[in-house]
Amino acid sequence: MSKKVAVVTGSNKGIGLAIVKGLCKAGFGGDVLVTARNEKLGKETVELLKAEGFGNVVFHLLNICDQTSCLELRKFLETNYGGLDVLVNNAGIAFKVNATEPFGEQAEVTMRTNFWGTLWVCHALFPLLRPGARVVNVSSFVSKRSLDKCSPELQTKFRSTELSEEDLCALMAEFVSAAQNGDHEIQGWPNTAYGASKIGVTVLSRIQARVLNETRAGDGILLNACCPGWVRTDLAGPNATKSPEEGAETPVYLALLPEGAKEPHGQLVWDKIVQEW
Repeated sequence: MSKKVAVVTGSNKGIGLAIVKGLCKAGFGGDVLVTARNEKLGKETVELLKAEGFGNVVFHLLNICDQTSCLELRKFLETNYGGLDVLVNNAGIAFKVNATEPFGEQAEVTMRTNFWGTLWVCHALFPLLRPGARVVNVSSFVSKRSLDKCSPELQTKFRSTELSEEDLCALMAEFVSAAQNGDHEIQGWPNTAYGASKIGVTVLSRIQARVLNETRAGDGILLNACCPGWVRTDLAGPNATKSPEEGAETPVYLALLPEGAKEPHGQLVWDKIVQEW
C-alpha cells in the first residue's frame, strides 16, 4: 500500500506550521508536506522541524496563485505517493487595517490568493484524494460576519444549496470588479476584501462537499471549512487571543476525523463546533 501523505499549504510559519506539528503529534501515519512559495524559508522550516524530532516532514515548493505550481505538486504526489489522504488549504493573506493600497487592488490581490488560489489547489489535487480522505479549507468567522453585512439578495445566493462552483466564481469576480469601480457597497457587498474572500472559501466548501456526495458517494471523504479563531500570527498581529497551536486545534481535528465518520461534512466549524451558515 502506498504511504499516506498530508499536504498543508502555507505552512512554513504561523497556523500552517502549527497544523503540521499538530498532525505529527497526533500520530498521522505518513509524511506531512510543508509547502511554501519561498523555497529557502520552507527548507529551513523543515530542517528546524526535523531537529525538533518531527522526522516525517517533507518540503515542496508551492505558490497557490500559480496554477503550474499546483500541478507540479500534483505530479510529485502522484509519483511519490500515488494519492492524497489529507489536504489542509491554509495559505491566505490579509491587508493590514492601515494598508495604503487602493481598495480595488486589495480586493483583487486578496481574492486571488484566498479564493482563487484555494480553488486552484483543489482542482489540481482533488483527483488524487483517496477513499477516506479529509479536506480542510481554512476560512474565518469573518466570513459569517461579512455574509450578514451582504444585501438580502446576495445572502440568499450564498446560502443556496443550488449554487454551483461556476456561479460562485462569477460572484467573486463581481465583487472584485465592484471594488475596483468603487461601488461594491452600493451593490450589496461588505466593505472588506478579506471577508468577501472568506465568504467564497466557506461557500466553496459547501459546494465541494455536495459535489463529493454526488461523484464520490461511498468513498467516505469529508470536507469542511473552519475558523481557527483570532490567532497571534503575522496576519492577525500580536494582540490576538489564541496561540498558533490553539488555532491549529480545529483544523487538525477535522483533518483527522476518524475512519467511518459521516460528519461534519460541508460545514463551517469553529472550536470544533459546527456553525450555522
